[in-house]
Amino acid sequence: MSDPQQRPTPGGADWARESRLFEIRREAEEKGRVEALGIRPAGAPFPMASPESGYYGVPLLKAPPWTWQIPPYFFAGGAAGSAAVIGLVARWIGGDRELARDCRYLAAAGTAASGALLISDLGRPGRFLAMMRVFKRQSPMSVGAWTLAVFGTASAAAVLAERLNQRLNSRWIRIGGDSAEMISALAGLPFSNYTGVLIGASVIPLWNENVETLPIHFGMSGLNSAVSILELMGHRNPALNTLGMGASAIETLEGFGIEISKKPVMEPLKRGRSGVITRLGGVLSGPVPLVLRVAAAFAGRRRARQLRKLAAASSVAGSMLTRVAWIHAGKVSARDWRLPLEPPPRDRTTKFPGTTA
Repeated sequence: MSDPQQRPTPGGADWARESRLFEIRREAEEKGRVEALGIRPAGAPFPMASPESGYYGVPLLKAPPWTWQIPPYFFAGGAAGSAAVIGLVARWIGGDRELARDCRYLAAAGTAASGALLISDLGRPGRFLAMMRVFKRQSPMSVGAWTLAVFGTASAAAVLAERLNQRLNSRWIRIGGDSAEMISALAGLPFSNYTGVLIGASVIPLWNENVETLPIHFGMSGLNSAVSILELMGHRNPALNTLGMGASAIETLEGFGIEISKKPVMEPLKRGRSGVITRLGGVLSGPVPLVLRVAAAFAGRRRARQLRKLAAASSVAGSMLTRVAWIHAGKVSARDWRLPLEPPPRDRTTKFPGTTA
């Protein structure tokens, strides 16, 4: 048997291969690792993957197994969380107790719908309870489940106190209700946009590409829908129109950013069925209500009321379609085998200590 440390003699048919093996052994001994790329021998059964052919034509990622309940779950949670925050501000700053009362009802109804939709998607209540066994700060799903539990409990307590106080008119019940309302608002703020964090933290290329903007996008969509539902319930507070105007403006900018993006990963938002839904939802929640609300700000009382109702109806429809579009586009993105195999842009590559860009 030949000495593995002895360099192969030039001239033989296998000299190049043996010389390369010698260099690999020496590199492994000196550095403890081999930095050179390997090769695939001709005819070897090693799997190959490339952006052109994929992995034997099979997508590398699994599409999210979420059912139809998830988009309305996202919608109800966003509206409920935003309503809790609006209610707290309306009571303590705006002095509008009727608006604050209806915000309590909307927050409680939204969280009840959210819980029912989530449990329906999971299949049985026990699975939701299993998510509550531990709290993982680094897991958006774990944080979301706990936020839903806290938010739902506080919202239900605030509504119960509201109903009891109407009959008993007790100072202590009012204090308890106001405390529950404050907890509901504190939990409602992250609950209104955590779903954007949830999908952005996944490996689905489209969602991960927008990880920084999805929380803002979903948060503004939730605020827009909460304002609109309250207006459809009969509230005419001018502050609601201002909030709706701001949310619609940000939604308009979000849609514009999607349209001008040239990145291949963004194609599901602009092509096919998911593209149609995305654009329709973006128009209904962005420019349409924005124009109607601006017009309402300068119109007479009766005309302004009609314009705000139209803006509210458009925003609710657009907010729901936005959730449907992002879920559907994410599934389309997962089926595209090219995206996970393409090298990341230079500005998105991970940098480790001691390395240079």
